[in-house]
Amino acid sequence: MGKTKNNKFKRPSFSSDGLPATPVKQTGDESEDEDSPAAELLDKLQSPSADVREYACASISRVVQQSQTIPGFLQRDAVRKIGPLLLDRSLAVRETAAGALRNLSACGGPEVCEDMVRQDALTPLSALLRECCTGFDMSSSPTMKGQKRTVEDVANEAVNLLWNLCESSSTAVSVFNKAGLLDVLLHCLQRHPQNMELAISAGHCMHTVTEENEELVRSVNAAVFGVLENILSTTHTSMEYTLLRTLAAGSLWNLKSGLSSAQQSQTLTALATTLSHSLSLDAGELIPELWRAESARLSKETTSATESDHTDARPAGHEAEEMEEDVRDEKMNGRKPNERMSKTKNDISDLLPRDRLELREAKALLSAQQTSLEIIVNMCCSDEPSDDEWEEMSSSDESEVCADGMSDTNSSLFSPLCLSAELHTILLNHSIPQQVLKKAEFPSAAALELCSKYPTWKCLLKKMHRVQCRALTCLHNILSSMDTESLGGASGLQAVAQHLSSLVFSSAEALKDEEFLEAVTSALRSLLQIMATKNIPQGMTPQQLMIFCEAATSYELVSVRVNALAILGITGSSLSKEKNTADTLQLIGNALLNIAMKDSNLVVCGEALDALFDVFADGDEAEKAGKNLNLLSSLKALQPGFRAKLRKEGRGKYSPDQLCVLDNIRINLKRFISYLENLQRK
Repeated sequence: MGKTKNNKFKRPSFSSDGLPATPVKQTGDESEDEDSPAAELLDKLQSPSADVREYACASISRVVQQSQTIPGFLQRDAVRKIGPLLLDRSLAVRETAAGALRNLSACGGPEVCEDMVRQDALTPLSALLRECCTGFDMSSSPTMKGQKRTVEDVANEAVNLLWNLCESSSTAVSVFNKAGLLDVLLHCLQRHPQNMELAISAGHCMHTVTEENEELVRSVNAAVFGVLENILSTTHTSMEYTLLRTLAAGSLWNLKSGLSSAQQSQTLTALATTLSHSLSLDAGELIPELWRAESARLSKETTSATESDHTDARPAGHEAEEMEEDVRDEKMNGRKPNERMSKTKNDISDLLPRDRLELREAKALLSAQQTSLEIIVNMCCSDEPSDDEWEEMSSSDESEVCADGMSDTNSSLFSPLCLSAELHTILLNHSIPQQVLKKAEFPSAAALELCSKYPTWKCLLKKMHRVQCRALTCLHNILSSMDTESLGGASGLQAVAQHLSSLVFSSAEALKDEEFLEAVTSALRSLLQIMATKNIPQGMTPQQLMIFCEAATSYELVSVRVNALAILGITGSSLSKEKNTADTLQLIGNALLNIAMKDSNLVVCGEALDALFDVFADGDEAEKAGKNLNLLSSLKALQPGFRAKLRKEGRGKYSPDQLCVLDNIRINLKRFISYLENLQRK
């Protein structure tokens, strides 16, 4: 009990709420109708007219944003029909073809991405990217004269498609490695003086493909590190450069094992400097400033420019850009694809024109801060992440033999980590913990009000919220990996606890947001456990405890319920050592018993029992409360049902690690009943 597993951010798998979990297998009337939009548009791809081919690709990119249309396209071999157009003679067709595949990958989910890779979409995509890189420095060519697109526009769509596929498919990452596409991304990154949009797309893609990619790490050389370090050393103050430097920092962190020990030290300092700068920027002040700058600039324009044909023809990659970002960000803490999404088509933002410079800057700022926090999470996290849905493990003897005969000795998943002395010092010297805590505060009222008021800036509301949620998860890992004194001692921890409690109990709306509640309860759980081990008073009121009791029973997300139960257990255990707390302990115990007896999820039942063991393990107040609850008879009554349910449902519904923990709890329940019986005989 009280052990925590650090959350590690991994690049997300694509998915979209409302889209089928297995879109390739869906059938419907449309898929059987030869006159469907899919059939008509795919036929137009074969037209001898470049304009018709371009129209067809652009139309497909719009249509596939409606999930029900995707099976019709896939059943008609859309990927193999669109793929060759990536190498079309017309740059406009190339760009819209890449955009159509980009939207298909974004809206179709992981299975569609895997299917695209199986259908060899990466072969023409790789050829296109290499041709684009060759054409970057060419002022003109026979294929470019008179065309409104540029090679860099095409490359941007292609890089985004590559990013999508590599996020969702390990096979795509393997193809990326074998095809040597890292050089392509480096070339795109180096275009930042000429085309920041392309460089940022390449930075995102590189941050993705370098994560946990040992094959790639073995192939990197000094030139790769040189490009990334040069980006880190840029002094431009724009928010887009801040984002680009942050993405380069993330890639360097992923590739750090390819550096020598001496280089690692220097690189860590540069990374911390970059992350610290990103987090030090006050979005609450900068967003209103950027809005005022945009308003002043637009007011000086006497006429509003009509959108060019170039902008109108770019729906392929940009109409779903906001949706792609939201889908990527639904990855919190190992969440599985297609799990509890909240994205709907109404959230898809309109094309953000390139002349919306200030809004682009604001988006880049928030993306940089979100990415910075995710990098810090991984810095403070185990290199051996677990995919368990149950985020916590029991405290029973780690030498205890589990149900499958294996010993539960993998403590690296659960034990608080000790950072290397060097990394620990670097993070403290750059005030990273303090900056993380500031980002965990609610966004400023002024920024929220402004973004709520103006529709074009409304897309920033979710981004500010994500920064806060990532900061809370980051805080959870920092608490688990740094010593108490580094975090300000007892008074510092109490201040943090007060702040986190204020976030949880500040409004009814906060308790309705499961993503937020998952993040804040994880951080609070970690903090309270540390405070308990240090005998630091926690100050939780009975009213606050009742809210956690309600959270433990009413939320669909298992991790929120588990966190709430653990917080009840930690707090109750601390209260059992104080005087005149029997009534509060009885309140906690009653809630835990009800959950242990009635919850349909064995993981939640197990956590409730584990918390009971903590609360009533020792102390006169705990003994008094236990007798008032008839705790012994209640546990005896639920024991057979728990054992039977574990035998009946366990291996079919829960992972081996979960079964191991549940079996430990079964053993501990038997021991705890014996302990209570001995108390009663005294």
